[in-house]
Amino acid sequence: MKVIAINGSPRKSWNTATILKNALDGAKAGGAETELINLYDYNYKGCISCFACKLKGGKSFGSCALEDDLKPILSKIEEADAVFLGSPIYYGSTTGMFRSFLERLMFQYMQYDKGYTSLRRKKVPAGLIYTMNVDEERLKLLYESHLKVAENALNRILGQCETLYVTDTYQFEDYSKYETSGMDQAAKAKRRQEVFPEDCKKAFEMGLKFTGDHQL
Repeated sequence: MKVIAINGSPRKSWNTATILKNALDGAKAGGAETELINLYDYNYKGCISCFACKLKGGKSFGSCALEDDLKPILSKIEEADAVFLGSPIYYGSTTGMFRSFLERLMFQYMQYDKGYTSLRRKKVPAGLIYTMNVDEERLKLLYESHLKVAENALNRILGQCETLYVTDTYQFEDYSKYETSGMDQAAKAKRRQEVFPEDCKKAFEMGLKFTGDHQL
């Protein structure tokens, strides 16, 4: 079994990456082969609306025709048995790199038939990982309904999708170096010590669950 994780954060060792690595550790514990891909290492664009993936009888029907750094990543996801897709939330949405990735991933499979059905040849479990500075209350008030759009689309296109929201994250190793007077630094540090490990555990359990070898 092959499990792929996509890190849509520019940071390779902080909140989003850490949660994704825990998800992959869970998949490894279930016997899967795993790979973490950092999107900011690659050069690519979002969908350019060429519609080659929709052209009847075309050589790219059902797959993205753009030849750039994202092409082999999309091929890996095509062969994967489970995927984790992670991004921090900036101004209420995912990073630009992650959004461009999602456009290319999802649009190639979506048909313009009556049911907007998916051309993906196999359904796989997908885990959406979102990390953010806001707390749970502001997530539900401001962000959650917007983020559900991608979750619903992935449910149709890839397979069963589960979402893990990691809120009120710790952003700096040393808050004193930055203008952060609007934040309760002690509360942030306390949450990092007490809550973030629980979020990592949830990611691990999701990875283990996705292997299909364990009932959680």
